[in-house]
Amino acid sequence: MPFVKQLLSTERNVQLQYLFWAVFGVAFACAYFPVITNLVHAWSYSDDYSYGFIIAPVAAYMLWQKREVFLEKQAIGSWSGLLLAIGALFLYAVSKIGEMQTIASLSMIVFLWGAVIFLFGYGVFRACFLPLVFLAFMIPVPAQIIARLTIPLQLLVTKASVGLASFSGIPIFHDGNIIQLPQGTFQVVQACSGLRSIMTMLTLGTVLAYFTLRSNILRGALLLLAIPIALAVNILRVFVLISALYFLSIDLSEGTLHTCLGLAMFGIALGLFLAAGKGLALCER
Repeated sequence: MPFVKQLLSTERNVQLQYLFWAVFGVAFACAYFPVITNLVHAWSYSDDYSYGFIIAPVAAYMLWQKREVFLEKQAIGSWSGLLLAIGALFLYAVSKIGEMQTIASLSMIVFLWGAVIFLFGYGVFRACFLPLVFLAFMIPVPAQIIARLTIPLQLLVTKASVGLASFSGIPIFHDGNIIQLPQGTFQVVQACSGLRSIMTMLTLGTVLAYFTLRSNILRGALLLLAIPIALAVNILRVFVLISALYFLSIDLSEGTLHTCLGLAMFGIALGLFLAAGKGLALCER
């Protein structure tokens, strides 16, 4: 009889588990379908966030790589996860009333956190924490934050590149983000602020850190390096534009040459980033 009771109890638990999975799945689909639609629209119509399409597949691959770890951990759900999921839905309702798309998107990720904690427990949640955090890169940075960061970064890139040019003997002057040369004038626009490069490097850095480093401290260090690398390469790009115009009378600020220069600078940034990752990986040996 004890064996039969245990068997019935196990079957009942499995049925309840399937029921909870179904409830969370339906709640997620019904509540967050508009959020997913808005995100796909943002990725489709903005070059700055087109990488959003690959975030979820990469996160899924990260989780797949951890499948053996998940099997080793006992799935003991926690009711606190249900509270977190309910809180996320409340936050989503508030964001819909206030038309705050970024908050609505963040609530979707928090809902997934709560679902994992409730269904599988904190042990599994800790094991898949980084892939779940990585999903935040799907969300476009709010325009208010972009506006606050862009102008200081534009001025930083302008001053640094003009300083390099002046040190190289180029007669140059700048007024704000307007650069004046004997051959002409050009402007360091928002796209040249380096913010796009920083976001790209942070995204790549998270993936690289996850697969190549074991220490969370070194992973954090690699992510921090993404910012100075992106800014340095962007300063180099503007300096090359200045040098090409002054010494060669070639305008690299538009057209195919500008695109080729951007690709070359991205290659340099990626190379520096990979080298930094390898250097940090040596510290773990």
